[in-house]
Amino acid sequence: MDEEYDAIVLGTGLKECILSGMLSVSGKKVLHIDRKKYYGGESASITPLEELFAKFNAPAPDETYGRGRDWNVDLIPKFLMANGLLVKLLIHTGVTRYLEFKSVEGSYVYKGGKISKVPVDQKEALASDLMGMFEKRRFRNFLIYVQDFQEEDSKTWKDLDPSTANMQSLYDKFGLDKNTQDFTGHALALYLDDSYLQQPAIQTIRRIKLYSDSLARYGKSPYLYPMYGLGELPQGFARLSAIYGGTYMLDKPIDEIVLDEVGRAVGVRSGTEVARCKQVYCDPSYVPERVHKKGKVIRCICLLDHPITNTKDALSTQIIIPQKQVGRNSDIYVSLVSYTHQVAAKGWFIAMVSTTIETNDPETEIRPGLELLGPIRQKFISVSDYYEPTDDGSQSQIFISESYDATTHFETTCLDVLKIYKRGTGEDFDFSKVKLELGEEEQ
Repeated sequence: MDEEYDAIVLGTGLKECILSGMLSVSGKKVLHIDRKKYYGGESASITPLEELFAKFNAPAPDETYGRGRDWNVDLIPKFLMANGLLVKLLIHTGVTRYLEFKSVEGSYVYKGGKISKVPVDQKEALASDLMGMFEKRRFRNFLIYVQDFQEEDSKTWKDLDPSTANMQSLYDKFGLDKNTQDFTGHALALYLDDSYLQQPAIQTIRRIKLYSDSLARYGKSPYLYPMYGLGELPQGFARLSAIYGGTYMLDKPIDEIVLDEVGRAVGVRSGTEVARCKQVYCDPSYVPERVHKKGKVIRCICLLDHPITNTKDALSTQIIIPQKQVGRNSDIYVSLVSYTHQVAAKGWFIAMVSTTIETNDPETEIRPGLELLGPIRQKFISVSDYYEPTDDGSQSQIFISESYDATTHFETTCLDVLKIYKRGTGEDFDFSKVKLELGEEEQ
């Protein structure tokens, strides 16, 4: 350990593993340490099933759950957008070599107590039960506009400059009602709240295009999920880092980040050993004095022996409950994966319901999501604090990731990783080298 490195990364959560891979690929000498015995940090996958029950102090599972080692339960399950940032990163860095993905079968949105498929093209818009007849036509026209929109061709902008006009004015231009705006912003553009309405429209147009481009890749939904669960992702990036000369140490206590006289990180101490470095990258748990609490997230893992009703018996799906549908300020997310991804025993499903906490009774807050699931055999509830760094790290050269949010997809996670990469290296990660070709074996 007593060597000099360009960067030391603390924690093997997904964000830290991606950063470690990116830094290694770009020629940096990286040391990656975790004080835990296993990869994944907060975003670990738990196997066998007995370990999950023990973690939540529940009596051991009976034989109806099948073999314990057939289960691989993600503590923070999230889906990958097929055309999104994480898939681009995976391909760019070659991590897809180690992973196999499966398309998620459905994408739904909640309205008035029931769920409907998220409409994404003209045909689906006209068939959708989310809107009345006239609204369907208006929404169809809006989708055609987004489909034909080209950033570099102002003729396709239709007399509205999307970089200056806000999203609310674009909705108004097409006469879309509040309900349609709701599912467009939250289930297609995947915004966490309604502040996007006052932001330039171009940002939302890009997000809707990402959704429809991702959908076009595989057909049933825009989302992918790795076989054997998300625990494979940090390990894939860890292997990548190792190939490029990165050094890994698990089960290594971290006693302090060593600072020089001006408060800049120059190393990390474990016992009597000190590894020297120019920069430190870490999750909030390693530097509690450099982060502040922004809020709390509740997550409820539910084990089911049946699919979710009204999803055409899908073996995997995502449901978004927009905030306004249930009188909240933040959306509720529901995800479902199953034995088809090798994460549960045959015939079993794993659902997750999550949201940002707004009251003193978080379990009641997720009830609308739980009610969609039908009978639940076992549930595990966790509440975690959501931290963000107090500064950008430019002075201390300590670059800290944010905690994982309540969303069921990886776009916000990747944006954080790319922001940290830019803060640390001073340059944007270059996606122009990315070949967006997933081989057959990775579909």
